[in-house]
Order: sequence, then structure tokens, then C-alpha cells
Amino acid sequence: MINDTISDMLTRVRNASIIRKKTVLIPYTRINFKIAEILEKEGYIQSFEVRQELSTQNIPQMSTQNRRELKLYLKYYKKYKTNFYKLTGVKNKKAFSDFKNLIKLLKGKQGSKKTPCITNLKRISKPGLRIYVNNKELPRVLAGAGIYILSTSKGILTDREARFRGIGGEVLCTVW
Repeated sequence: MINDTISDMLTRVRNASIIRKKTVLIPYTRINFKIAEILEKEGYIQSFEVRQELSTQNIPQMSTQNRRELKLYLKYYKKYKTNFYKLTGVKNKKAFSDFKNLIKLLKGKQGSKKTPCITNLKRISKPGLRIYVNNKELPRVLAGAGIYILSTSKGILTDREARFRGIGGEVLCTVW
């Protein structure tokens, strides 16, 4: 049994993105569903779906049990390994265009590396120590490049939405 489902979700996503998996399965809870919606809306994951599984057990009273899971499709971008990307030193326009065409040809021949869109996931408020902020104390993650996910009276929101609505809440996690 898992006591902290949010930490479990973040750990599963972090581990899957480290080993460059395409999908990750997470136990379904309403909070995990809302966090997955936010991650998809903010562009950190490609998509997600709710899967219903029928699992049979050896217990005679409960022969079948419905189990719902979230299947997250992780998002990656390609980073090309090439040393020919500095175009500032070329003054001639013809040489500049030839150089650009050469780079386009080299991109296909150079190796590409899948880089995860999620660089870091960190749980802030834990079951042993809850962290609450009001709308004036909401910090920014990497000067706005990342997001805080908050549990507010209006539901699970990002820090930008909470700042716009003028409400605070419990800081669940940070994503960048």
C-alpha cells in the first residue's frame, strides 16, 4: 500500500524519463489525474489515458477486481549533436546560405539524442511537513520556466493560475 500517491507518481515519471521510456503506468487517484492534466496542458507530457484493468485474484470472495491506471505518454525532443552551429563569424551572404544548407545536411547524418521535456520533478509538501503559501508568497520556478502545482480551494492549479485568481494553497510539487 502506498501512503503518498503524489510522491509515487513523481518518482515513477522521473525514473521513466531517466531511462527514456515512452510510457509509464501510475495508479489512478483523482489527484494524480489532475496533476497529469496539468502536465499535459503545460506541455511536459505528450498525453495520458485512463486504463481499466480486470485482474483476477486467488481470493474466492473477490474473484475479479477493477483496477484503474493512468498511462502517461512522455514527451522528448531531439537534440542534434553537431559542432557546426555557430554562424556569427560568416560575413558573406552566399557563404552564409551554403553553410546553412551544409548544416541541414549534417543534421540528418549526425546522431540525435532524445532529451526529456521534464528535467526535474520535486515533491515540496510532504505528509510529515505541509507547506502552505498565500498568493503574495508564491515563488517562481527558474524565473517562470517551470511551474509549481498547488492544491487550492478551487482545485489543483499551477502557480500562474493561482496568482491570476489571487489564491494560495498547499504547494504539492515543482516541475521544470
